[in-house]
Amino acid sequence: MGNVISVEIIASKILELRSKRVMLDSDLAKLYGVETKQLVRQVKRNIDRFPDDFMYQLTKLEVTNLRCQFGTSKKGGRRYLPYVFTQEGVAMLSSVLNSKRAVQVNIQIMRAFVKLRYILSANKQFEMKLRELEDRLKIHDKDIRDIFEAIRQLMGVPGEHKKITGFAAK
Repeated sequence: MGNVISVEIIASKILELRSKRVMLDSDLAKLYGVETKQLVRQVKRNIDRFPDDFMYQLTKLEVTNLRCQFGTSKKGGRRYLPYVFTQEGVAMLSSVLNSKRAVQVNIQIMRAFVKLRYILSANKQFEMKLRELEDRLKIHDKDIRDIFEAIRQLMGVPGEHKKITGFAAK
């Protein structure tokens, strides 16, 4: 298949809602090359394949928050609240949308979810190392203050807190 969608484009469609990474039914429909109502119809015909941890319908508040977040308008033909699909739900979609495109798109979507998981993991590791470094610097700052205080005492200026620039007191 020559026009496979890039992992980066798919990754940009992955949202975090209710502490889960999900994709909107309308975004998935575009990727699969079908109408949203056709995708939803196929899902409803096979609803036993889509438990709540695979797919759920958004609330009005969640839809409003998404509109605010992405700046989309209310205009459009939707008469129902959108559905979102987790990684497992997306994998299940390939079994109800029987086309070569659905299989190829699903492969790319799975790659996007894996890439996103890798990026988030790398960011968490970086964040942990940064916190370790900050903690070490706090310890070193206290050690340096103690050294300056000891120098002041050796210079015979106990209790005075003059600023020290370089090695000489002002």
